[in-house]
Amino acid sequence: MNKIKKLPDAEFDIMKVVWENEPPITTNVIMQQLGSKKEWKAQTVISLMLRLVERGFIRTEKIGKERTYFPLISKEEYLKFETGDFMARFHENSFASLVATLYDGKKIKDSDLDQLTKWLEERKD
Repeated sequence: MNKIKKLPDAEFDIMKVVWENEPPITTNVIMQQLGSKKEWKAQTVISLMLRLVERGFIRTEKIGKERTYFPLISKEEYLKFETGDFMARFHENSFASLVATLYDGKKIKDSDLDQLTKWLEERKD
């Protein structure tokens, strides 16, 4: 498998639709669920899908006149990659730094910290 690379926002939006649907997925499904919100033309979606094929995120098969797409990288794999990259780049892999930033920025509540403490205690045993 290729090394996972960060996706541009438009391609990530496509992948979210791919992950939310049972494979195989078609361009029409992408257009129905995303194209109108983004005001994308079919050719834009096709171009983005081809980029995702080139990057190794999806594979494509032609069935009759229609192309179908299958995910090669799961949502969990990608989120694990993105989270790891974020932690390394912005917090030097320090969980304490991440929590402190969220807490100081009022993005995390005391109740969230209580939940986190409980979660950590469960993992110790």
